[in-house]
Amino acid sequence: MKIVTSLSFRGQCRQAFEFYAQVLGGKITSAFPYGEGPPDMPVGPQYKDWLMHAWLDVGDQSIMGADMDADWAPNIDKPKNGFDVTLHYDDAAEARRIFDALSEGGKVVMAFAPTFWSPGYGSFIDKFGVPWMINTMGPPQG
Repeated sequence: MKIVTSLSFRGQCRQAFEFYAQVLGGKITSAFPYGEGPPDMPVGPQYKDWLMHAWLDVGDQSIMGADMDADWAPNIDKPKNGFDVTLHYDDAAEARRIFDALSEGGKVVMAFAPTFWSPGYGSFIDKFGVPWMINTMGPPQG
């Protein structure tokens, strides 16, 4: 079994996944636009370039994504809450590098720093509205 988080966007899925692939060193293995769906699919032509399905592999981990309009997902225009995409690293310097890159243009919620549980932790909402937590595994540094 594999648990995969699926993220919803409003026309930014391709841009977000290209950004995540670049920062995380991953590979987009699927980017299927609505315009390539069945001809009788009830989606307006204004959404033809939006992604119906995207898949990003980073090592043996994955994230799915799709673009949604308010007609199909009534709360898509609301801030995302109740979850975070969480990355755990063994190395605090690498965790900080990822934190700095992914949080660029977004809103830092908790600056990356040592905590009582970790040598480095931080949280933010990225420029696409997705909440993230970046954590370093291991005991806090002396």
